[in-house]
Amino acid sequence: MGPTACGKSNLAIKLRNYLPVDIISVDSGLVYRDLNIGTAKPTKQELIQAPHKLVDIKNAEDNYSAGEFKKEVLIAISEIINNKKIPLLVGGTMLYYKILLEGLTELPSADIKLRKHFIKEAKIIGLSCFHKKLKIIDPVSANRIHPNDLQRVVRALEVYFISGKTLSELTNKKNYFFPYQAIQFSLIPRNILFLHKKIENRFRDMLDLGFQKEVEHLFNRKNLNVNSCSINRIGYFQMWKFLSGNISYKDMIEQSITATRQLAKHQMTWLKKWRNVHYIYNDSTDLSIKKILEIFKYYNSNTIF
Repeated sequence: MGPTACGKSNLAIKLRNYLPVDIISVDSGLVYRDLNIGTAKPTKQELIQAPHKLVDIKNAEDNYSAGEFKKEVLIAISEIINNKKIPLLVGGTMLYYKILLEGLTELPSADIKLRKHFIKEAKIIGLSCFHKKLKIIDPVSANRIHPNDLQRVVRALEVYFISGKTLSELTNKKNYFFPYQAIQFSLIPRNILFLHKKIENRFRDMLDLGFQKEVEHLFNRKNLNVNSCSINRIGYFQMWKFLSGNISYKDMIEQSITATRQLAKHQMTWLKKWRNVHYIYNDSTDLSIKKILEIFKYYNSNTIF
C-alpha cells in the first residue's frame, strides 16, 4: 500500500526476483482498458515480465464496483495460492483493501432516477458543494470519499435516501472473515515535499508520453462522458474539462497536480489509522526490498506459511 507516486508498482515487480509472488492490482483505474498513461499503468513489457491480475478487465464505458472487486480478488488470491505462489496485492485504492479485509454489507439496489437527479445536481452546484451535502448527512463516509469521486458520493447519498440509513451505518454491520493471514506493508514518503514534486514531475511526464491524445480518443467515443466511472478520475476528469473548453491547458495541469496531491494526503490519512501494517520509507527500492524480506522471514519462521 501507499500514496500515489511512491513507487509501489516498481517495488512489486522487483520483489518477484526474491519471492515466489504473483501480483494482483488493487487500483480502481487499472481495471480499465484504454486508460494507460493517466493511470500510470505498467507498460506492456512490464506486464509481460510481471503479469498483474485485475488489470484491463473492463471497457472504459463499464462501471466497476467495490463489490465486484471483492469477489474477483478473492478468486484471484485462491488461484495464486493453488498454484503454490504468494498473492502480492499492490495499489492505492484504500477502500478496496478495507473491503477485502473487513467485508462489504449488502446495500440497496441502485435507483437510476435518483442517481440521474444527483448527477444533475452535482453538475449545477459543483463537486465541492455536492460533497459537502454528503458531509452533512454522513460525515464518516464523506471523509473517506474524495470530493472528485462523483460515483461514490452519489452512491453514498443514494443509499441514504433509499434506506434511511447512512452508508457508514450499514457498512458497520458486517459478518465477514477474511480467510487468509495478510502481511501488510506501506511505502511512505520520508519527505512530503519530495512526494509532491514527484507527483508534479510524473504528471508532466504523462503529458510528454501523450496523455492528451489518450483522452482525446476517449473523448471522441459516444458512449463516454465526464460522469462515466472511468473518466471521473484525477487527470482524466481535468483533461476532459480542457477538451470540452471549460478550463485552460494551464489550469488543467495545475488542477490535476493539486488533485493528485490531495489524493496522496487522503491515502496517507487512511494509512495513519491502518492496523497491523509495517511502514517502510521509500528511500530506495533496494532498501525497501531488504526490509520487506526481513519482515517476511520473521513471519515465515513463525509458521504462517
